[in-house]
Amino acid sequence: MHNLSTVIRFEIVRALKKKSFWILAISFPLMFAAIFGIIFLSNKATDDAAEKLKEQSFSIAITDESTLLKPEMIAATKAQSIKAQDKQSTIDRVKNGQLDAYIYYPKNLDAQPIEVYGKDVGPFENGRYESIAKSLLSTSVQTGVSPAIKKVIEGKVSSTNTIYRDGKVHDSIKEAILPGIFLLLFYFLISFFGSQMLTSTTEEKENRVIEMILTTIKARTLIVGKIISLIILAIIQGLLVVMPALIGYLIFHDQLKLPSFDLSSLPVDPVRIGIGFLVFAASFMLFTGLLVAIGAAVPTAKEAGSFFGIIMILLFGPLYAITLFVSSPDTAIVKFLSLFPLTSPIPLMMRNAIGNLGIGEAILGIAILVVSAVIVMAIGIRIFRFGALEYSRKLGLKEVFVRK
Repeated sequence: MHNLSTVIRFEIVRALKKKSFWILAISFPLMFAAIFGIIFLSNKATDDAAEKLKEQSFSIAITDESTLLKPEMIAATKAQSIKAQDKQSTIDRVKNGQLDAYIYYPKNLDAQPIEVYGKDVGPFENGRYESIAKSLLSTSVQTGVSPAIKKVIEGKVSSTNTIYRDGKVHDSIKEAILPGIFLLLFYFLISFFGSQMLTSTTEEKENRVIEMILTTIKARTLIVGKIISLIILAIIQGLLVVMPALIGYLIFHDQLKLPSFDLSSLPVDPVRIGIGFLVFAASFMLFTGLLVAIGAAVPTAKEAGSFFGIIMILLFGPLYAITLFVSSPDTAIVKFLSLFPLTSPIPLMMRNAIGNLGIGEAILGIAILVVSAVIVMAIGIRIFRFGALEYSRKLGLKEVFVRK
């Protein structure tokens, strides 16, 4: 194993020299930058349009048979007050371009709609007439209403919601954030870094240089070095994605009108955070070893890719049962998905974030994942030992377990 550091250094340097690694790493910050840019431009365009609309003036006529409009409101808009019998002639004035808008408030607003007629000023500004009609009515009605009733009508009444668990204040959303980070990190690394794990052991085979490598380095040293280097590269790529997004949020928070997060208010549960980290580490080791083993068993990266879909189905398939993880954590199917190693990462991390994963079940699930990861890596080393020099066929299971 004295060449382990050499293997790790070589694999990391080789990956960092690849354009695909940096394209994948940079594409996400660029995507976030593009999204933030679109949000910024959209907000700016909306604000500019609102300011422009405020500066515009247009002729308007109003007929109020509902008697709900306040005279001072009509006067504030400089609108003409039209009698009901002149309704059609006023509509004709709008048609002929002599009047910009006409609003007719019927007697029974609960049974009849407000009728709005306006001159075309473009698809984005034609809605101003209807907005004014509703605003005038709403403002007029609310002037005679107490502030408390007004808040109730507008749905702006504030409230506090205090939930208790075991005699302590409990906020399930906030408490799920820190443990849930490991689930998001695992999803990202497997989804976008999995293909590199799968093909990492096929490159030397396809290039026909594996014979020379194995003359100086043992198969076990090589495969362990590859697994460790993949873990390090995954951490590097994760940082390259997260840090630009975090920096962009801190710098452009106000310009983009992004929601604020008070991290100091997040509950810190060392037990749940520790469980989340252990499940994440064991799961990542398991699937790294599994993907590397598959890559070692097949002769080409193309054939290795055909197995990737199966792994992803097993791994992310439990997401279809997400409602069961929340509402029925004690059912047999949830227990099975939480303890079967090829499906357990998502259920364990999700249930841990939600808070319905017991300590005993968490310890059992982590133990199964760790044992499975060790077994898979041992099998992967054995597969690589016998399959490294196979260029034209897949290695059979009988050869892996029987061959000496």
